Amino acid sequence: MEAVKATSAGFSDVGKRRQHNEDFFLCDDTVGLYVVADGVGGHAKGEVASREAVDELVMWVRRHLPQVDREMRRGTADAIERIRRLLESGVQQACYMIYGLAELDPAKRGMSTTLSVLLLRNTRAFVAQVGDSRVYRLRGSALTQLTEDHTLVNYKLKQGLITPEEAKSAAKNVITRAVGHHDYVEVDTADTDLVAGDRFFLCTDGFHGYLENDAELVAMMRCPPSEAVVRAVHTANERGGRDNITAVLVTVAP
Repeated sequence: MEAVKATSAGFSDVGKRRQHNEDFFLCDDTVGLYVVADGVGGHAKGEVASREAVDELVMWVRRHLPQVDREMRRGTADAIERIRRLLESGVQQACYMIYGLAELDPAKRGMSTTLSVLLLRNTRAFVAQVGDSRVYRLRGSALTQLTEDHTLVNYKLKQGLITPEEAKSAAKNVITRAVGHHDYVEVDTADTDLVAGDRFFLCTDGFHGYLENDAELVAMMRCPPSEAVVRAVHTANERGGRDNITAVLVTVAP
């Protein structure tokens, strides 16, 4: 069993306000693995957290691909659930490693990262999520956000503590989960069917924080991958570029 036939492109930029880029991304069409990570920490080496977390996750997934594909051949609900748990374990492994690095080096204390992961195998797409980066899917004209933001404002909104109108003006940069902040983190996982022609977009909040509406993102996602990601970064920079900006677009062969 092989990875889905897909093409992708990614682009990351420091933005207009930051001194260095703490984002990191991965596109691996041979495996069908795509990741974006937004490092947290500033002087506490957020860029180390994002890069090391992605590297650790990639090694984990590659090591467990034979098991993933055995479960895909079984195709049962239990088998699919085991793949999700494998992906979750990969994120947990990255979390434990980042936390350990920070414990060993005082200069890295407090570093952590968001992690949004997409794995395409055969007929299904798997997602793992920690933090406030995002994964979207475009199928035909239907745009779906496959991840949930782990932010304080989103938590308050879900609990009914603030209204949707109040959420628009609330500070959105306070995350409630991060990889490496502690030695364990709660990981969201999901899976969905995969259809020829599907498009997936992964991005950090440095991009999606500037989105004005879904139609704007849909228009970008319909562009060739290399064009779409550059357009996304340029759009965020034109609107202020207050954070690092990273975008990845994956297109599944029609």
